[in-house]
Amino acid sequence: MGKLRSCWALAALGFLVAIASFAARAADNIFTGEPIANIRIEGTQRIEPETVLSYMQLAAGDPFSADRVDKALKNLYATGLFADVTFHREGNDLVVVVVENPIINRLAFEGNNHINDETLDAEVQLRPRTVYTQTRVQADAKRIIDIYRRSGRFAATVEPKVIKLDQNRVDLVFEIHEGDVTKVARIDFVGNRVFSDGDLRSEIATRESAWYRFFSNADTYDPDRLTVDRESLRNFYLKEGYADFRVVSAVAELSPNRDAFFITFTVEEGERYKFGKIGITTTLKNLDPESLRDQLTTDEGDWYNAAEVEKSIGNITDALGNLGFAFVDVRPRVDRDRDKKIINLTYEIQEGPRVYVNRINITGNTRTLDKVIRREFRVVEGDAYNTSKLRRTQQRIQNLGFFSKVDIKNVPSDSPDKTDIDVHVEEQSTGQISFGLGYSTSQGPLGSVGISEHNLLGAGNDLRLDFTLSGVQSQINLSYTEPYFLDKPISAGFDVFRVTTDLQSESSFSENDIGAGLRAGYDIQEYLRQTWRYTFTRTNITDVNHHAAEAIQDEEGVQYSSVIGQELLYDRRDSRIDPQSGYYLRLRNDVAGIGGDTFYIRSRIGGGYYYPLWWDRTNLAFTGEIGYIQGLGQGVRVNDAFFIGGTTFRGFAQSGIGPRDQASDDALGGNKYAIGTVEFSFPLPLPDEYPLRGRIFTDFGTLFDTSATKSQDGIEDSKALRLSAGIGATWKSPFGPLAVDLGYPILKQDFDKTQIFRFSVGTQF
Repeated sequence: MGKLRSCWALAALGFLVAIASFAARAADNIFTGEPIANIRIEGTQRIEPETVLSYMQLAAGDPFSADRVDKALKNLYATGLFADVTFHREGNDLVVVVVENPIINRLAFEGNNHINDETLDAEVQLRPRTVYTQTRVQADAKRIIDIYRRSGRFAATVEPKVIKLDQNRVDLVFEIHEGDVTKVARIDFVGNRVFSDGDLRSEIATRESAWYRFFSNADTYDPDRLTVDRESLRNFYLKEGYADFRVVSAVAELSPNRDAFFITFTVEEGERYKFGKIGITTTLKNLDPESLRDQLTTDEGDWYNAAEVEKSIGNITDALGNLGFAFVDVRPRVDRDRDKKIINLTYEIQEGPRVYVNRINITGNTRTLDKVIRREFRVVEGDAYNTSKLRRTQQRIQNLGFFSKVDIKNVPSDSPDKTDIDVHVEEQSTGQISFGLGYSTSQGPLGSVGISEHNLLGAGNDLRLDFTLSGVQSQINLSYTEPYFLDKPISAGFDVFRVTTDLQSESSFSENDIGAGLRAGYDIQEYLRQTWRYTFTRTNITDVNHHAAEAIQDEEGVQYSSVIGQELLYDRRDSRIDPQSGYYLRLRNDVAGIGGDTFYIRSRIGGGYYYPLWWDRTNLAFTGEIGYIQGLGQGVRVNDAFFIGGTTFRGFAQSGIGPRDQASDDALGGNKYAIGTVEFSFPLPLPDEYPLRGRIFTDFGTLFDTSATKSQDGIEDSKALRLSAGIGATWKSPFGPLAVDLGYPILKQDFDKTQIFRFSVGTQF
């Protein structure tokens, strides 16, 4: 048996030697080193033979060498124009036979319902009139699948179909089966002992699939979101004192039928720590570190909280900046005692490197112009880097109301003493159509429609057009504001309005106001702003019933008012749009009589304070305002007096409180008022897809002192306090903000008009 195997081995070896000898003789037949007499190109259709020769970089007269022929072969394949290339020798001629790749005549997509052709066409590399190759087609098919995976459709498949045409042309069709969105069926946690799976699920952005999440894509698998979830879990545990916490792994498994993901987070919680001794040291001259003690937000014995440590660092940095220390480096030095489970903390303050702003890069603003964002910056390129000013910059950009998200971070620059600032924003809809609905026993059903664009043409300009219709009134207002007039830090705008009020059934007269106004505003300092206004109005009181109040009968006819006014606003709220903390003060003054036939002086002063409570985004708000108007050489006309109710005093109708004529039941307005509100605002415990905020409120105040009492008896005019209380909710729905309020009047006068239910809804476009 052994001899037989040896014979077979020798026979096989001989066969291989024979093949190698034959190949060597064939190669010698081609690569003899003799000169090439002629090169003949065969198989071309669209491509000229001279073009093929130019790609080969091989010409008649060159020797038949292996290196030259091999290089020519590679050059032809590298063009992507040929599906196959073969060389052979006939005498001293080199014959090159090519098979051309076809040309794409038309490129199409079929089966794509959720992603349009334009999106897919922008992603693929192949185009009509380009060369078709299998490698390019497969690469484009993968790109299409990647697009669908980014949109959450991991079951999507793409099959390229080739339709052959004459003249070596093809139509290429990508047949797409999109499949359903791949949802997250289950989220599990392994290793968590202190916090339940439900507690941890509430801390991450990814959600398990549920029927009510039709307004959200949080239950769609997104690997980038999973990375954010890991960091969210880490931050949560660090806030709760688990300084050794780590996420061991986050694994997403796709089900066999590719319709769902199962996500598993494996965590190590570690032990919980408390703060030990907390100290402050510094190498800065003329600085007492203990003077910064009140900037710390933690005390010895508190549970360790990494978020509070970062907050303390920010407070110290801001305080040092206010003291003139522009370049500081505040670092927490942690001394962890694992036996006692405490963390001793020392804030080390050193002179930091002198860092200047090199470049400011803005991304994400697909509509808003760069200059609209840049003019809100409190630092410019070349300034010293300042964390406090960047924080204020982020707040100002957010206050524009153009973006749903604003992220500012600094990144290293080419030079060690410079830093780049990257600003990423996410645009949100700034156009709005708002609708208001209501009902009162005095006015019946009422509604309003408003059309506005707060970021016109991406330049930050504000354009509004409002209509109000009710049983007694129609109103149209057009206003335009340019926040940086002539590229200067001065806002300028105008208002044009017409208001027609039909009060025949209630107040025995009709009123028509037509007017226009100009506005200009500027910052006196960072938080103090002044605005000036001029308004000219033509008021026509018509169709006055002979039973109307005497004060109204006296005002029948045309009146002209020319009013100049100013407003001072000191605003330290954390957000102008949705304040959670801080305060503001406002002073408004108006003088009528620079032209026209109406003369008065009017003043209003108000303010508000917002105090955050223990629960996230829960706060108490205290707001109030007082006002006074005094006629100059004449009484205050009814249409110039103050009216309170509706949105300004929930539980009461529009103009529901204040002086009123007994006989005609006409609201006459008042010359003096004081109103206030205490409101407890809180998020309702609902899924993130339904961001509802609830509120419990009480409104209180009074309106009194009408000039009509000086000319007529039978006027109800009381300084008595009015008081209402109620509940409400606001939902930032996909159709716009929706608000509902139920206010019940607790203290009221018999002649006051009430309105318990108020509702409004807006939609964005």
